[in-house]
Amino acid sequence: MTFYEPLGNGRYRSTEHTVGPWDPGAQHGGPPSALLARAIEHESPSWPATIARVTVDILGPVPVADVAVRSRVLRRGRSVELVEAELEADGRTAMRAQGWRIRASELEVTPDDEPAPELPDAVFPWPGGRGGYLDAMEWRSTAGAPGEPGPATIWGRMRVPLVEGEEPTGLQRMLVLADSGNGVSSVLPWRDWLFINTELTVHVAGVPEGEWICLDARTRVDPRGFGLASSQLFDRERLVGRGAQALFVSPRPPD
Repeated sequence: MTFYEPLGNGRYRSTEHTVGPWDPGAQHGGPPSALLARAIEHESPSWPATIARVTVDILGPVPVADVAVRSRVLRRGRSVELVEAELEADGRTAMRAQGWRIRASELEVTPDDEPAPELPDAVFPWPGGRGGYLDAMEWRSTAGAPGEPGPATIWGRMRVPLVEGEEPTGLQRMLVLADSGNGVSSVLPWRDWLFINTELTVHVAGVPEGEWICLDARTRVDPRGFGLASSQLFDRERLVGRGAQALFVSPRPPD
């Protein structure tokens, strides 16, 4: 059981665990975002590095099908590099990501750590038994209620690996969850409104450790038809990132 099965030469078979909650033929944005982050991590590193920021542009729906990922270094440097990765599906580029990586070093500084929210003991079941991505993650809710309007603080843990035979990195675990910010903190009813993110940007504040990532999210909507979902991301101990999603907001068309 895994999100993706490697087929070789940068190709992957998407499994049922990537399926999003809206369309059984389309992936949730979390798994492919993490797959692009993985490609950025693996792309010909010049030196030991940390990824400091990842931006994913969503150019269209990602089908639950075979996909291809390619990557390249856009800007080489002695201490900072910009890396790009693209995901292709059905003969088109569906997602494109860019990540800044920074040479790793050991600094004698004391980080200004922001402590993480409490991790509850009770597992949070998504209403309706949605399957796919939502069931491939284990969820625990600290504040708010996903599926109901308003801010929410929710913990998530991958039940299956991102790629078969690999242990996910902290960055991959963070990207799998970060794309859920607009979903868990919606301010409008899901059945009546669309609030689709066109992109996801994550700034890394610390290298995540452990399996659990916390998403503390809030969404704001403007009457002119757009919105912003912003989130804080934590591992069990501290703040490890900040995420943002630009949203297209519209009444849902009638069935």
